[in-house]
Amino acid sequence: MELIEAVGISKRYGGIVALSRADFRADAGEVHALLGENGAGKSTFIQILAGIIRPNGGTLHLAGRAYQPANARAAEAAGIAAVFQELSLVPDLTVAENIWFRREPLSPIGTVRKRREREATLALFDRYRIPAPAPTREVRRLTLAERQIVEIAKALSRDPSVIILDEATSALPPRETEWLLQLSQDLAAEGKLVIYISHRLAEIRQIAQRVTIFRNGATVATHDTAAVDDETIIADMLGRRMDRLYPPRIATATDRTALKLRGLSVGDRLADIDLDLKEGEVMGVAGLQGHGQRELFQALFGVSRSRGAIEVWGKPVAIRSPRDALVGRDGIALVPEDRRSHGLLLSKSVRENLTLSVVPRFTRFGFLSRSRERALVDEQLRTLQIKAGTPDQLAGTLSGGNQQKVIFGKMLLTQSRILLLYDPTRGIDVGTKGEIFRLMRDLAAKGYAILFYSSDLPEIVNVADRVAVLRNGKLAAILSGDDISEHRILREAMVEARAA
Repeated sequence: MELIEAVGISKRYGGIVALSRADFRADAGEVHALLGENGAGKSTFIQILAGIIRPNGGTLHLAGRAYQPANARAAEAAGIAAVFQELSLVPDLTVAENIWFRREPLSPIGTVRKRREREATLALFDRYRIPAPAPTREVRRLTLAERQIVEIAKALSRDPSVIILDEATSALPPRETEWLLQLSQDLAAEGKLVIYISHRLAEIRQIAQRVTIFRNGATVATHDTAAVDDETIIADMLGRRMDRLYPPRIATATDRTALKLRGLSVGDRLADIDLDLKEGEVMGVAGLQGHGQRELFQALFGVSRSRGAIEVWGKPVAIRSPRDALVGRDGIALVPEDRRSHGLLLSKSVRENLTLSVVPRFTRFGFLSRSRERALVDEQLRTLQIKAGTPDQLAGTLSGGNQQKVIFGKMLLTQSRILLLYDPTRGIDVGTKGEIFRLMRDLAAKGYAILFYSSDLPEIVNVADRVAVLRNGKLAAILSGDDISEHRILREAMVEARAA
């Protein structure tokens, strides 16, 4: 049975066309993938389905009836629940309080029945085998992956007939990813519709029966997943055939050490890391989720207090804050894990986000040179192909891929030559991924030293010159050449975990 029918959906923001002639049809009992580059209109479309924004044109039907939700609550009442890539949890509330927010079980006198709330939460976790943290934990104390799982649980608590998952696995480690993929199939088997958005084609092939592709705000094609190859999907997304996702791995490392670590430790999460990162090298960091990757990057950028010795370009340094890390050409710059919370000021313009960290570069005698600022901004917009209407467009209105490009631009403007890239392609479309990988190789060829973590293991295997594998907060191995493979990395990452 056709559950959702969308015909000719359009949405404009002034002169910007977000959707034009978008069609989408999906059945109850299926996992239906929705693909497209960042900025193709996917987010706008699912926000229309979820009642967050209203279209300028077109028709929507839900289970054969006209569907025009006035707001998000109306969409929820109609049976549509969405898990967006950018999370909406309240940090100061507990897991249970977030899940049942504004739907709390109340006593006759209007007080919240906390025990019943916790019991309902545990029953929800049990029903869907949700690997979630304890109901009483505050959300602010959770990892990004745990917050993602709580957001999924919150959507499931409404028992929707349509559930939208927007890049829901991008923040999840492998075990939780497999849980969500199986859950999607189980929900479809119950007769629900799962609209699944992901840039990981292997996931699409594993669970989706059909795939619809958007490009430039319009529907390009709908395919049976089993009958279409990856090259056709990518060509439909990009409007062209892509030669290759990963650029050739050309050796550009020199003998000069850019970053030297000896005995680097962070609390009880990271212990005695000895590592040398060379000029012109892309070094991958791999390991099971939570085995010290985040602590390593945070220590090197001064976010976490560390012990041990750090040398930058041959000089001992003490990095106690990001200010200590960002010291011009000899410094260290970071692309953080959560771009919206830690990488951007969403309510500020693209221009302000790009230049905030480098104001002295266009200031003389206390006065800002607008022409110099404009030249720096225009250079980054052009070099990184950032799709913004104007430099004054708010960063929060950009697509995920363009937001990530702004963070890269901001990082490059610091002129730091040691770059820490923490999961830089999370939630990014395949075209933008290719651009980022080529940028990394170009920067390495110019003498930048890059430390690179990805939750998508094939990226590390295909991009890194060497790979540092962490296990239980310690350096398990450094791999190079033919030793860099998914099998070898996982073996080094898991050997002690299996023995335990």
